[in-house]
Amino acid sequence: MSTARLIYLPLGGAGEIGMNAYVYGYGPKGKERLILVDIGVTFPDMDSTPGVDLIFPDMRWLEENADRLEAIFITHAHEDHVGGVGHLWNKLKAPVYARAFTAYHARHKMNDHGAPEDEIHTVSAYPEVVKAGPFDVSFLPVSHSIPESGGLVIDSPAGRVVHTGDFKLDETPVVGEAFDPELWAKIAEPGVKALVCDSTNVFSLNEGRSESTVGPELKGLIQDSSGMVVATTFASNVARVQSLAQAGRAAGRSVCLLGRAMRRMIEASVKVGIIPDFPTTISVEDAREVPRENLMLIVTGSQGERRAASAQLARGKYLGLSMKEGDTFLFSSKTIPGNERGVISIINAYSEMGVDVVDDSSGRYHVSGHANRPELERAHDIFNPEMVIPMHGEHRHLRQHAKVAEAKGRASIVAVNGTMLDLTGSKPKVADYIETGRTYLDGSVKIGALDGVVRDRIRMALNGHIVVTLIVDDEPEPLGDPWVEIKGLTEMGRSGAALVDVLEEDLSQVVNRMNAKTLRDDEKLEDALRRTARKSASDELGRKPEVTVIVSRLS
Repeated sequence: MSTARLIYLPLGGAGEIGMNAYVYGYGPKGKERLILVDIGVTFPDMDSTPGVDLIFPDMRWLEENADRLEAIFITHAHEDHVGGVGHLWNKLKAPVYARAFTAYHARHKMNDHGAPEDEIHTVSAYPEVVKAGPFDVSFLPVSHSIPESGGLVIDSPAGRVVHTGDFKLDETPVVGEAFDPELWAKIAEPGVKALVCDSTNVFSLNEGRSESTVGPELKGLIQDSSGMVVATTFASNVARVQSLAQAGRAAGRSVCLLGRAMRRMIEASVKVGIIPDFPTTISVEDAREVPRENLMLIVTGSQGERRAASAQLARGKYLGLSMKEGDTFLFSSKTIPGNERGVISIINAYSEMGVDVVDDSSGRYHVSGHANRPELERAHDIFNPEMVIPMHGEHRHLRQHAKVAEAKGRASIVAVNGTMLDLTGSKPKVADYIETGRTYLDGSVKIGALDGVVRDRIRMALNGHIVVTLIVDDEPEPLGDPWVEIKGLTEMGRSGAALVDVLEEDLSQVVNRMNAKTLRDDEKLEDALRRTARKSASDELGRKPEVTVIVSRLS
């Protein structure tokens, strides 16, 4: 009889920031009963994933073992933790458990994609327990930049695992639950086998600041500003949105929320009772009638998103409102690595308008939702686990976090996506490697990262595209010369002649030299035309475009 084991398998979120999906299992090897923690997404960029709408973790391994999946637990309502639930649930078909605020958003996502809302179950915080096969799971309240975030206390016959989710140690978080060291110590009392821990800010050596320190700074800035004040932050950071609104009202300004995501998050917070007294706001119609010096807008688009309110205001006008010289624009947020280009573009656009832009370079108007290294070390000390498994971070974050744990004598290991760990003993060990990757939502279709669709799109974007068409009769003989269409290429080449004319001339010479055998063989004919078109384009332009060859035969 096989000996039961406790396993941990990240499918997303380990070796990257975003797209979180972590599997835990207990039972005989290959027959473990499983739970999934988080089912997130990440977002594309035009450089590496042009045209893609969303990116999911590759869930094939879990889909193939879906009959062993007992439940899905979602730690909080950020898109990189909950964004995939509606898209991916139909392949997994397991009950989903979350706290009220997260469950509210998860139900909307299920409904948007035709999945059953009643599969989302609302759970209270510890000590309520959800039984999922061999696991007893509780939600441990943690502070983060979105309400009702929860770590997970996962009990199995092999011991207790604490999965932190995204967290910080904040005793005055403005919205949501404060860090409770006594509760954490109580969780640690029976002994913790493994702490699976957020690694995002492991390189930040200073003590983290509380969310409550931001409000007074915002109030001072807004009171000292003339003209209209516009502020942007993460829509999900409802504590910050509330602090901004309170600061605006304290400065005697009417406050207007712009952006669907912003309004949806505040509505959800009010509906589930997280924010019972959000400051009064006005509609955009009323905002147009308010004198600029008496108006504050709180808008979406802190990461430079092209369609969000921040970017639209930077391009001129949004919903009848516009920025003018002497106005102030505040980024009450941190720019996520990879989004710098879009943010800088917006800053420059505002600068050209004469708008004063205030960013987070001073550190006064934003605090992180993730634990810095001193808080990570404190979490290690409180839980005092046998082992620390770093997650939620790029490889460099995981590696540094493992060093921090090992420096205090705790076993650790770097386990990136696809690395299955056996946590049963006193030290983690690699049990297996699972093939993982990414799945793209391209329009309404999901495609694999290795399917070639995005790769071809990138090649066309970088090198341009040529379409070569040739008609062949049944002799076989060409019926006229090949003709060419180009996209994304300059019309004139080095020779000074039109590129299309040069290509068609070179292709005609090749076709006229072909024997009947080659003209009968579609594969050889297309290959010859493709190579000729690419060589001619290279000679004329110094680049080799993608080439599509269309051979039509008259029979």
